[in-house]
Amino acid sequence: MTYYIHAKKFFLPNTTEKGGYLEVTDDGKFGSYFPEDEKPAGKIVDYSDQMIAPGLVDTHIHGLLGHDVMDNDWDKINDMSKGLLEAGVTSWLPTTLTASREQLNDVCKTIGDNYKKAEGAKIQGIYFEGPFFTEEHKGAQNPKYFTDPDADEFAEWQESAHGMIRKIAIAPERKGAVEFTKAVASDTVAVALGHSSATFEQAKACVEAGASVFTHTYNGMSGLSHHQPGMVGAAMTMNWVDDELICDGHHVLAPAAETLIDKKTPEHIALITDCMRAGLMPDGDYVLGELPVIVEGGTAKLKSVPHNLAGSILLLKDAIKNVVDWNIATDEEAIIMGSYVPAKSCKIADDCGAIYPGRDADFIVLNSDMSLSETYLDGESRYQA
Repeated sequence: MTYYIHAKKFFLPNTTEKGGYLEVTDDGKFGSYFPEDEKPAGKIVDYSDQMIAPGLVDTHIHGLLGHDVMDNDWDKINDMSKGLLEAGVTSWLPTTLTASREQLNDVCKTIGDNYKKAEGAKIQGIYFEGPFFTEEHKGAQNPKYFTDPDADEFAEWQESAHGMIRKIAIAPERKGAVEFTKAVASDTVAVALGHSSATFEQAKACVEAGASVFTHTYNGMSGLSHHQPGMVGAAMTMNWVDDELICDGHHVLAPAAETLIDKKTPEHIALITDCMRAGLMPDGDYVLGELPVIVEGGTAKLKSVPHNLAGSILLLKDAIKNVVDWNIATDEEAIIMGSYVPAKSCKIADDCGAIYPGRDADFIVLNSDMSLSETYLDGESRYQA
């Protein structure tokens, strides 16, 4: 049955409207928006003290609820998709870790064969974080599997995934990185740069070859100095590239996040979580890939190198709230960075990340303080806080 949402504010693609009515059609799609003085006839669902935004899009997430994508278990991945509705996420990219060629191929097959069966947040693709990285900035990636970029290897994984790999990260200083980027970057696949000691010039060469995303900017990359701009300098200054950013207050402190957002503008910042299996779980001992991790005090750190962050336990609903609470973004900018830009950065913006007529009615209801109240999927309420 078609109904109309009445709300205090609507975050639409090209404007933020105060008041009004948003149509949700009987087939679970968005319809038209009507201003406050044009109340439509029909069922009204009232959120007059709250705000309506597109469902959030998490394009860099490894785990949740004790599960990890690398467990290679469809039932666990499906549980993650359902759990993500609690984070306001309605679309996501299951994210791999560096592993053997065979392990990665098996994960591709599992997701490629089953992604349409997801019962929660929709799987819009796969993100390959590795294995083409460098050891100095390995983070929680296992260096024993690091190797040079190989387009034939990527093609094998992509075939197993039925074309679902939408993003792959590489270190620009690896042998053949530019050639790999030229071969792989396309209208449907984004090449990202990260876990790298590259110089500014090496990163620039990959961007000019087609790379379009920087992986969790500041983290796992050569830093910025006045003589050596490094990867951070490239992420800040390259035109038309998008920068991932983890806004949990641990990976990147608010002043550094503000600097990047101000330099790049919100239209080029993709808020991500990099969440590992301890998301929505209690503190304690966990594993990321093959590496033991301790989760406490809001952080996940490698046991073997306690200062090394090992992913996060951040939820995307909290990332959008954080940037507003830190006074470094408006609510409108936070929504753009948590929905449209992540989708755009992974070549999936035609399917999610904005409220358009005819598109699946995947949206969230926010309170005035940017906290999540409710998550809708295909026009049906699926989670209430």
